[in-house]
Amino acid sequence: MSDYNQQHHPSEIRLKREEKILEVDFDDGVTARLPAELLRVESPSADVQGHGPGQKKTVAGRRHVGIMGVEPVGNYAVRLKFDDMHDTGIFTWDYLYDMGARQDEMWADYLKALEEKGLSRDP
Repeated sequence: MSDYNQQHHPSEIRLKREEKILEVDFDDGVTARLPAELLRVESPSADVQGHGPGQKKTVAGRRHVGIMGVEPVGNYAVRLKFDDMHDTGIFTWDYLYDMGARQDEMWADYLKALEEKGLSRDP
């Protein structure tokens, strides 16, 4: 299937470079406003998530990261190009939708992981 069985589909995607926000309007009326920093540290790429359970890396120093570009990947995802040169994460529509729904929880987990490892959001 061309959309890889995605449950959620965007009606519009807006990159707000100045605010460092990716806004995605979904066809069910939900809008996700996702900060570039959260997208970067939760990138679905192997270099962030690892290659198996328990291998996720905590990415520090990305407080000021921005998104330089949004590139479609088929009909099911986008590749985000960050200004720290990270560009290997493929963000499916369902992943972006889930991030929008779980943003507060994901942010809290990220801050906790930084603190536990003695790391900072600052470069």
